Order: sequence, then structure tokens, then C-alpha cells
Amino acid sequence: MQRRGVAQTNSEQWVQCAKCRKILFRPDFERAMRVCLHCGHHHRLCARERILLTVDSNSFQETDADLRSVDPLGFPDYADKLRKGAAASGENEAIVTGTAMLGGYEIGIGVMDFSFMGGSMGSVVGEKVVRCFERGAERRLPVILFCASGGARMQEGLISLMQMAKTTAAVSRLQRAGMPYIAVFTDPTMAGVLASFASLADVILAEPGALVGFAGQRVAAQASVGKPPANFQTAEFQHEHGMIDLIVPRKQIRITLTYLLEMFLPVEAPVR
Repeated sequence: MQRRGVAQTNSEQWVQCAKCRKILFRPDFERAMRVCLHCGHHHRLCARERILLTVDSNSFQETDADLRSVDPLGFPDYADKLRKGAAASGENEAIVTGTAMLGGYEIGIGVMDFSFMGGSMGSVVGEKVVRCFERGAERRLPVILFCASGGARMQEGLISLMQMAKTTAAVSRLQRAGMPYIAVFTDPTMAGVLASFASLADVILAEPGALVGFAGQRVAAQASVGKPPANFQTAEFQHEHGMIDLIVPRKQIRITLTYLLEMFLPVEAPVR
């Protein structure tokens, strides 16, 4: 099966970097967490791969896996797109949520999967995000979300846009409970997701080179005065302008998140 963002050669033992186009030996590429050994390009991961690389071994317990989108507006071809998204990602929706251990700390975690309809946020994605935050508030768990989305799902119209306010309110409930929320922007983090729960984290991390912005690049360029800089709408640009706290290479994400949990959680809180 061909992965998105990676060009495959005739041999299954070799892949071609989507950025520098150099040929990579697949076992080395996978050991490097799907980061190009030549140019450092971070290729996209599916939700399950991200979870496997991040949390403590065998600690992830999925929640709300039975939630599935319906077609409230009778939008043309939406049901077919949902089936194709499920086939491409192996998931029921564009986010996987649950609880896990990370560095010995119990956390709530959500990981968006871009291969399911571009990680778009509809009613079910919004509901799963809300439940993740509410579970964190109720059980006093820190929440970590990996964002990867093109924005709100147009096939659900205003219902999808309502998820922006709904998820924002859920972040507030977690914060009132005094628990930290950490977001990790991966490629891409755009539009309605960026403009709602993604940008409200106590700490925002990002992978190198991730596309981060509200409107698409062409629309944003048309609205700009003068020519946008070369790194416009990248994680590096957003970091330079204070929107992102730290850009973290993939191999350092786990240790960085563990350090943040140690810093945020009270000293007297037991390590589970």
C-alpha cells in the first residue's frame, strides 16, 4: 500500500523522499521515524503510528471508537467520501482518542489522521475532541493533541463550523480544572482546527516544516500586501512570530512531552 507523501520505487525496499527526491532504504527510513536522512523532511504519519512512537508501550486505551459520521445535509457523494476515508486510513474518523501513559504519567491523547478526508473536522471529530477534554477535566489528566487537518468539513456545513465553538468551550473546562493542554502541530494544521482548539494549548509544539496557517497559501498570498516571505505559513514562520513555542524534531517529541508533563504536574501528584 502506497503511503501518502512518499513516492515508492519499483522495489518495496526503497522509497523516494517527497521533498528532496532522494532514494531511501526503507528499513533505515522507518527506523528514522519516517524522517528523510538527507534533507530532514518529516513525512506524514497515520494516527496509530504516531501513538506507537509517542506513548509508553502497550498503554494506549482507545475511547469513543464507535462514533461515526452521518450525512445530515444529504451532501452529494459525502457517504462515498466517508467510505474512502475509512479505507485509506483504516479508521472510522479523522481522529483517534484515548488514554495512555507517557513517561509514567497518565494522559488523555488525541491524534488526527490526515488520510481520512484530509483530517477535516466534522461533528464526530469535534465530539471526540470535546470528550477527550472533558475526560481530562473529570479524571484530572493532562491532554495532548496531535493536530493534522485541512480545516472544517464542508460536507456538514454549519454543523462542522459549530465544532470550533464547541471544542473551544471544552478547552476552557480542562483549564478550569487546572490541567495542562499541549498541542503538537504536524503537517498540515490549517483553517478551522487552527482557529479553534489547536491554538488554545498551554504549550504549542510543531514538527519542522509543518504547514501551519488559516487560509490556503494562494488565498493568503492574494490577501497579503507585497510578496509573502519564502517560509510563509510554515511552522518556522509561526515560531518566529510567537505563535508556536518550540519546533521539535520527531525523534525528540516523546522526551520533550515527558519533560513538559514533569514541569506542569504538581510535585505531590503521584506518577501512575
